[in-house]
Amino acid sequence: MSEFRAEFRCFEGCNESYPLDEVVYRCKKCGGLLEVYHDLDKLKRHSGSYWRELFHSRNGTTKWPYGSGVWSKKEWVIPDIDDDSIVSMYEGNTNLFWAKRFGAMFGMNDLWVKMCGNSHTGSFKDLGMTVLVSMVNDMIRKGKPIKAVACASTGDTSAALAAYAAYAGIPSIVFLPQDKISTAQLVQPMANNSIVISLDTNFDGCMKIVQEITKDNSIYLANSMNSLRIEGQKTISVELVQQFDWEMPDVVIIPGGNLGNVSALGNGFKMMLELGLITKKPKIVLAQAENANPLYRSYIKGFKDFAPITPQKTLASAIQIGDPVSVKKAIKTLIEFDGIVEQASEDELANAAALADKTGMYCCPHTGVALAVLIKLLEKQEISRNDKVVVISTAHGLKFSEFKVGYHEKTLAAVDAKYANRPILLEPSVDKVREVLEREFAARAEI
Repeated sequence: MSEFRAEFRCFEGCNESYPLDEVVYRCKKCGGLLEVYHDLDKLKRHSGSYWRELFHSRNGTTKWPYGSGVWSKKEWVIPDIDDDSIVSMYEGNTNLFWAKRFGAMFGMNDLWVKMCGNSHTGSFKDLGMTVLVSMVNDMIRKGKPIKAVACASTGDTSAALAAYAAYAGIPSIVFLPQDKISTAQLVQPMANNSIVISLDTNFDGCMKIVQEITKDNSIYLANSMNSLRIEGQKTISVELVQQFDWEMPDVVIIPGGNLGNVSALGNGFKMMLELGLITKKPKIVLAQAENANPLYRSYIKGFKDFAPITPQKTLASAIQIGDPVSVKKAIKTLIEFDGIVEQASEDELANAAALADKTGMYCCPHTGVALAVLIKLLEKQEISRNDKVVVISTAHGLKFSEFKVGYHEKTLAAVDAKYANRPILLEPSVDKVREVLEREFAARAEI
């Protein structure tokens, strides 16, 4: 039994609390979202150097389950869960990519991309799903009558849920908006034996259905309104600072749709600050697609109010959300971290992703949104070219190959594909090939 404790508490401040093994997603008193609260006084019994050394000692080891990037921070996630209940594929430990050539194009020398898509199912959602499915597995082992886990998704959440549930032997149900996700994202839960339900609506419509389906508590809700997910995702903050030898970046840019990732990022930084691992906070930038930008609209009015919207179709399909569940948590985090919200058009996000690809990356469209926002904020001088900046890449580009093909074939609506690179069709002639290569060498030397 761990000396450390965590519980659900109401985010709205009414002081209601619930054990983590209770099936509850909102405060029963006021209806507010919950968050996982850690007993920081007990965690403070150990110094910042103790925690840094402990996390380093576990990193990448085979001792179950501490080699995981998430469970290496177990005391900060779910401290008292039985190790045998944990469902992990050793998620996390993803690389920080020094975007040297891309940054140099904009006068930057300290630009990094946290490649969270280099994970089992190809997105950062694995970090949250290992925690949630582990807790469900623990509850089932202790006799709770849970028969399945369910989520609404724009693709990445469903893939993570399906994989982790399959690994645990727990049935899963995913609700997807019809014809609004990539083929790769659709086939992942199919392959992992989920019950896949495709609804003729958008994500917000799917979210309403799944909340109704999970009301009787026999089916457990796996969306990010469930704050167990946030506990896993907050380890991104700890992991990236650990990779910098505990030196804090100046700015972190993250794309956002349902907005749970923003508060997760902030929670990780706040715990490190509170427990003495770091001495300052970074600025957090939230990047939205212009076609799905409800938080940006609120930000430019000083967060005085927030109104859901009906999102328009965007290439960044995973963040095509107009009524984000975690908006209050996101706004609170952005205010605490001197945050900025910026948007990117379809043309801007597609070309930013393609330009980054030319330097060795293979960006998903959501990373394209974050990179486009970086470029805009550099131009506005809201980010300095001397800042150490980390862009969170939320998914692997291979999940969005249709996006890549459409770009290079110049078939994407509202996109002027400036960096399209089509195959060159030639007869099998050495002389002709040499002629074309000379021309291409000269043209590319100018880029």
